[in-house]
Amino acid sequence: MSTKVISPGGNVTGVVELPGDKSISHRYAILAALAEGRSEIRHYSPAADCSSTLQCLRGLGIRVETEREGVQITGAGLAGMKAPRRALDAENSGTTVRMLVGVLAGQTFASLITGDRSLRRRPMRRVIDPLRRMGAQIQSGDGDVAPLEIHGAELHAIDYTLPVPSAQVKSAILFAGLFADAPTIVREPTATRDHSEIALREFGAVIEAVNGAKGAIRIHPRPKLRPRELVVPGDLSAAVFLIGAAMVLPNSSLTLHNVGLNPTRARVLDFLASIGAPIHIASLTALHGELTGDLTVKHAGLSGGTISGAQVAEMIDELPMLAALGPFTEKGIEIHDAQELRVKESDRIASLTEGLRQMGAKVEEFEDGLRVEGRSAGKLRCAKIDPQGDHRIAMALAVAALGAEGDTVIRDADCVTVSFPDFFATLERLRDKA
Repeated sequence: MSTKVISPGGNVTGVVELPGDKSISHRYAILAALAEGRSEIRHYSPAADCSSTLQCLRGLGIRVETEREGVQITGAGLAGMKAPRRALDAENSGTTVRMLVGVLAGQTFASLITGDRSLRRRPMRRVIDPLRRMGAQIQSGDGDVAPLEIHGAELHAIDYTLPVPSAQVKSAILFAGLFADAPTIVREPTATRDHSEIALREFGAVIEAVNGAKGAIRIHPRPKLRPRELVVPGDLSAAVFLIGAAMVLPNSSLTLHNVGLNPTRARVLDFLASIGAPIHIASLTALHGELTGDLTVKHAGLSGGTISGAQVAEMIDELPMLAALGPFTEKGIEIHDAQELRVKESDRIASLTEGLRQMGAKVEEFEDGLRVEGRSAGKLRCAKIDPQGDHRIAMALAVAALGAEGDTVIRDADCVTVSFPDFFATLERLRDKA
């Protein structure tokens, strides 16, 4: 088990090219496998989770070639996947399981998909239930967790309202809708990221808003998906950890190139700006339906604030970093309506509470969130942190450690490979230029 020692002080300065967006990479890969012909995906995410998706696709008979510039996937069409010879292993990637099961439900063969110990604890009922309503035959472990055994079946269209905001569940239903007998409708009371809708259109699927129904989308079945040459934008969720470092360390100044700025993901920038972070966006452009741009950010004092309601779904992956900024703000950071954090790679509410308290922060834990007191509660101290195998907890607490007194040890630091393999190296490089 690897460890990283985080020394405080200095600043972060320089220019960063971020890894490809993890969420978009998953979706491009799955849809490329369903297209008819060879797709090229440049700047594909190096995250372990995205490699898991590629490995599962290989297990389904899809030709996947990895190169330095990205990946090439030779799609076999909607009906061209083959029965896997062994269980598909998604490792730590819940995204892989939840989205791929929507595709597997419409195949003509049986398959089994599983993952590591952490993944096998994560809830799958929210994706199993709507797919079963479509006619999917899915058997799960006790408590509706992986491994999932899927027997391909003829799928029927549904009109489904998401009970809990989830882009992954929405995506699974839309992907299953490709195999249905009529158009399928998904309704969202709270908007979630729309990468799947954008990617489906790029590959040639017919997907549209339902007239007169806010938050409702309709996908038409059995399209002929065309192969594409695509470039994945930089990962905004990764960018937030570097922005966080700039907010912790005085005299910092960063430029982050080609960052994905999809409006359903960029609310975190609005929140950071609202509490005092001076973030400037330049070179805004559209790339395969996704907005991208360059971000510049400089250190500034933060006021703090509250995150709740619809904001939570829009910033779910960034909440650990925002919570860890609490001790460096005037009023602290308070988060509510975020029960979803308890069923991620770790119980992120509990992991954040424990880690920040070890560092001397004053934290109040709620069932649906937490409150982290501001700078008046005192300076953070060094600690030995166990991130519970959770990449976002490890990175968030490593950033907080930049402003602590003394050297902080992050145990199991390799867990960051799940989303941002070069996080620690990037942080060190930027600090070397201070």
